[in-house]
Amino acid sequence: MNNANVFVKMSAIYTKSIRIFGLLGHFLYFCRLKYYPLTTTNMMNKNIAIFTLTSELHNPEATNAVTREFLSTLDADFELKGNDYSDYGSACLNLIYVRTGGTEGIFLKLLPELQTKSNRPFYLLTSGKSNSLAASMEILSYLQQNHIEGEIIHGSASYINLRIALLLQVEKACRTLRGSRLGIIGQPSDWLISSHADKEQVKTCLGIELVDIPMETMYRNKDIYESLKSILAEYQLQGFTLRCFDLLTTLKNTGCLALAKLNAEGYVAGCEGDVPAMLTMMIVRSLLGVSGFQANPSTINPDTGEMLFAHCTIPLDMVERYELDTHFESGIGVGIRGYMKEGPVTVFKVSGDLSRHFIAEGALIRNQSKPDLCRTQQVIQLADKSQVQYFLTNPIGNHHIIMPGHHKEQLEKILM
Repeated sequence: MNNANVFVKMSAIYTKSIRIFGLLGHFLYFCRLKYYPLTTTNMMNKNIAIFTLTSELHNPEATNAVTREFLSTLDADFELKGNDYSDYGSACLNLIYVRTGGTEGIFLKLLPELQTKSNRPFYLLTSGKSNSLAASMEILSYLQQNHIEGEIIHGSASYINLRIALLLQVEKACRTLRGSRLGIIGQPSDWLISSHADKEQVKTCLGIELVDIPMETMYRNKDIYESLKSILAEYQLQGFTLRCFDLLTTLKNTGCLALAKLNAEGYVAGCEGDVPAMLTMMIVRSLLGVSGFQANPSTINPDTGEMLFAHCTIPLDMVERYELDTHFESGIGVGIRGYMKEGPVTVFKVSGDLSRHFIAEGALIRNQSKPDLCRTQQVIQLADKSQVQYFLTNPIGNHHIIMPGHHKEQLEKILM
């Protein structure tokens, strides 16, 4: 065999080896990324962690094969922790993958430890194979008997992926809320006789600290916007509600434009010292990343479910265009007439002790600009017209928060 033939043969062998090892490398990388994603990025983000429950009675090889097949259907990046629960609760979303039946007792032994690590609901992920759904139902039943929240995540791949995405969104919002600080500048306006809050309950349930701030801090600068920016920085706040009507007599001006700008900048900026409305806006901001329009109903048609909401300020990032007018009640200062895009909306409110909430989906059917109302006016058609009875029989104060889009499912989940 001449040298040329040897070279060609060796080259072919080398090329085949490279292909084999390359394919093997890609395969191993895929397995590591898809089933055991322990990359630095995933370790740092720790958005989703999956822990497992497995009975020793089941065949390990068969169980592992089902696990690989099932987890390959998940769209999300996750870290597979297996049966090591040492850092349970450290990820944003913690899922317990019930791989087999016969795991109820294992979970029961783990439960006290898991409750010390996290106060979030238990999310039980299951393929249904090897009696895992039956075990998950027994576990969830036990949790509910002991007033512990939980949910089974089971169904088609599309359902499971959508559900995990929703839960991750909710858990991220809960983390944003915990440790947040919201200011109450002045006290609630005198007419808001039901719009106070239980500070301890708010701290316990949402992790939000409510900070009382003297109204006098607003008068250190005649520029209302700059005063509010200074207060946000000084008190390290993510938002506030302002007893804004006092500005009419002290500064001969309104806070409407300043609040509209600050909301558009990503803060929560509420009116009239309404604390429950501020909390509602903070939940919306944390969960959906959007501003909320604080408004009060002006008219209600119980026969059709059509309602008119109005207020003199609206976040500038919520409108397609706006006009400046005077403040409606006083006729001085600046009020904003904003025009929001017509389409689906959600009306939302939580009570000051978080014991109640109201959510209604509907549609913004038109903006109007009548002279005898607060300047921004929205006519909203509720999807379920019977929900107008809430406003007439059992309302949570007068102000409610309006946001674009339909978000009832997300809002209900975060308030569990």
